[in-house]
Amino acid sequence: MERVLLIRYGEIHLKGLNRPYFERALLSRIEAALDGMHADVQKQQGRIFVRGLNDADMERAVDNMTRVFGVHSISPAVAVEKDWKSVCDAAFSLMEERIQGKLQTSFKVFARRSDKTFPMNSDTIAKELGHEILERFPEKLYVDIHDPKIKVCVEIRERAFVYLDEIMGAGGMPTGTAGRAALLISGGIDSPVAGYMLARRGVELSAVHFYSYPYTSVRARDKVVELSALVARYAGRIRLHLVPFTEIQMTIYEKCPQKETTVLMRRLMMKIAERIAREDGAQALITGEALGQVASQTMESLCVTDDAVQMPVFRPLIGFDKDDIVAIAKKIGTFETSILPYEDCCTVFVPQHPVTKPKLSQLRESEAAVDFSAMIDKAVADTEIVEVG
Repeated sequence: MERVLLIRYGEIHLKGLNRPYFERALLSRIEAALDGMHADVQKQQGRIFVRGLNDADMERAVDNMTRVFGVHSISPAVAVEKDWKSVCDAAFSLMEERIQGKLQTSFKVFARRSDKTFPMNSDTIAKELGHEILERFPEKLYVDIHDPKIKVCVEIRERAFVYLDEIMGAGGMPTGTAGRAALLISGGIDSPVAGYMLARRGVELSAVHFYSYPYTSVRARDKVVELSALVARYAGRIRLHLVPFTEIQMTIYEKCPQKETTVLMRRLMMKIAERIAREDGAQALITGEALGQVASQTMESLCVTDDAVQMPVFRPLIGFDKDDIVAIAKKIGTFETSILPYEDCCTVFVPQHPVTKPKLSQLRESEAAVDFSAMIDKAVADTEIVEVG
């Protein structure tokens, strides 16, 4: 008996003639996630098999697979020859491990026969193997076809694969198959989730963070590096650009109408992010904005912000409420870091009564009244790049 990981992929099956490209990208991501484990990764008949893992690496490999975009589900399986005794012995071995020390529980057998030369069809395999298991463990098991506690699964392919668990993966499309975009990442809850969601659609991420020393601390910077690393567990390596924003932010605060400072700050952030994105080979910007969540995220404010750049701006959270966003943040492991009490530059110098329905012509006029060009050039030139992940 050989222990393997059986990996399924979902949406890639719909890609028609382009499917081999997506399959190769997924194989590459799986191999990267298994780096150092000396595993052999192969695709066969719409499945991906990972062989050669030792017992010590198996749990870590499964955990890594759950964060590879494009993976639908993973099953630690036993591979045996396609003879009935070997299939039964594999099922007995797995069941013995699972029920050891437990009281009586229910089970059901599920079978799939891809190799039609195998003499038993799927229904027969399920019925006969269920009978064999009951005979072997009469005091420990009973059949429940509606809600079994244990699902015994058999797939007959080039070999027979027997497993008890199907662990859900991250889904989506392999990272890198949909181009590159730059994520404007703050230290809050929303932007890491936005990056995760676009990466799940195959987008490779860069990231841009604005800091305002001494009004924001080194801990706030470290918090953003950590958040980027947590997103990178799913999205792969991220180039994080740390942009000094103090001079621009102070100039806005001192020389622009107070109620417009937040929207003007967002416009200048977008201009800088667009320049960095183009230099980094990105085709779009990503933000964590949700419609109506704060004053700078009204319909009017978002339109004024978008006017500052020519790149598309993706907002995957636009229709989400905060509970939706928090649920995803907890799922992907960024929430606890996001709520650490270290302020970013978006939370300093916030006007008491910010404009919620800015007029584009007025904002353009306020921005043009101050020459920000040299400050923007300096911010881009002084940007620090950190490779994360």
